Amino acid sequence: MSIDGQTFIQKFETYCPLWLADEGDPVGLHIGTLAKPIQRIMMTLDVRPEVVEEAIEKGVDLIVAKHPPIFRPIQRLVPSDLQTKMYIDLVKHDIAVYAAHTNMDIIWDGLNDWFCEQLDIEVQDYLKETHRVQWKKLVVYVPTDAAADVRKALAKAGAGQQGNYQATSFSSVGVGRFTPLDGANPAIGERNQAQEVKEERVEVLYLETLEADILLAMKEAHPYEKVAYDILSLGNPPKTYGIGRVGQLKKPMKTEEFVQKVKQTFQLDGLRLIQPTPAKEVIQTVAICGGTGGNLYTDALRKHADVYITGDVYYHTAHDMQTNGLTAIDPGHHIEVLCISKFVEKMLQWKKELDWDVDIIPSEVNTNPFEFR
Repeated sequence: MSIDGQTFIQKFETYCPLWLADEGDPVGLHIGTLAKPIQRIMMTLDVRPEVVEEAIEKGVDLIVAKHPPIFRPIQRLVPSDLQTKMYIDLVKHDIAVYAAHTNMDIIWDGLNDWFCEQLDIEVQDYLKETHRVQWKKLVVYVPTDAAADVRKALAKAGAGQQGNYQATSFSSVGVGRFTPLDGANPAIGERNQAQEVKEERVEVLYLETLEADILLAMKEAHPYEKVAYDILSLGNPPKTYGIGRVGQLKKPMKTEEFVQKVKQTFQLDGLRLIQPTPAKEVIQTVAICGGTGGNLYTDALRKHADVYITGDVYYHTAHDMQTNGLTAIDPGHHIEVLCISKFVEKMLQWKKELDWDVDIIPSEVNTNPFEFR
């Protein structure tokens, strides 16, 4: 089945929703349009001039990037500047660019979880809470012969997802009564005649962020012209999300042994190690946050981490880490390149499940600006 960009991004945002991004984070569509057929999608960490050349050569219609290509306002859009020329080239070749940034860091089964998976860390918690989402309940009354279709539509929109279960619901059967008036277009019965219909009361839980999609799905699947439903606010504990992860190694490791494991896992020529005095000899509790997470080191301390892994640690922040007795490993920002292979894997799963006729490829350009000599 051929698809357009909107269809693909709708699926992508179901997995990696925009509302999870940090406030002010420029996620979403940056360049071009999604209202067009999509035949080839490329996943990348960065959008650099070399990546744009690669996309043009490979006939890419949509680039999905971890790092937003327009992070700060553009002062001039001229081809003499290679940085801005790439924006012109993207528009010329009708290549759309979409970015998922901190939302990719926060989602469960996202980038920080994949780092832990690579390092054999059993995740126990996030590093710092970022979002709380309330639970609500939808109660809808449906003719019994249409109830299965409505339940299926609600589940597809995300209702009934609880922990490791999906499509959860509860039903009870009763009698619905109504009288269609002049101007009504009833699916059952005649105008001005009282009706009694065997109906199913369907109850589903959902997160409030999904409400608009769930109500739309309910109305599209329901046979009635006017749907009878209730929305209930619940006192259940909210679902929480957070950035970074904290977990346990299967068994304690010497600090130097773990440092070498980080180097080997992420194929690094070198990294920066920050150690307090006296140095911690053995570690087991690990905190990690991809990208630039030095400002979260106090959260790592609160979580009783033996070591904190993050990139781009500022000089004076490193001093503060030492003073507070925290061992930290700075493997650089570029370890986030892991998002390319993992998201291509996810997208290929969606392609198979939904029978999409689209090519999904990884960027093969190395965008790491640093070399170790």
